[in-house]
Amino acid sequence: EVQLVESGGGLVQPGGSLRLSCAASGFTFSNFAMSWVRQAPGKGLEWVSSINVGGGITSYADSVKGRFTISRDNAKNTLYLQLNSLKTEDTAMYFCRKAITLDRGQGTQVTVSS
Repeated sequence: EVQLVESGGGLVQPGGSLRLSCAASGFTFSNFAMSWVRQAPGKGLEWVSSINVGGGITSYADSVKGRFTISRDNAKNTLYLQLNSLKTEDTAMYFCRKAITLDRGQGTQVTVSS
């Protein structure tokens, strides 16, 4: 059974930083591209970033480019998202998502507010 468990969210002031983690199990993590997606209150799911199996190819939504960094540790079966220079519009529930089957975890809440 695929399991994805996100953590690291919280309340942060504008301009602050957070590091999200996603612990994966139940599948061969190193064989799948992974993504982060988010959902703000009252809005649909928004793609944030993706990374290939080896970690050498990444892509970002324009809204987060230059501020967020996706990475992975295949030895630890863990996906990361470093969030810097956070803005109030980054407030959302953040989910990691497995490629192809699009499984995702329960999410971790990021709230950016002064």
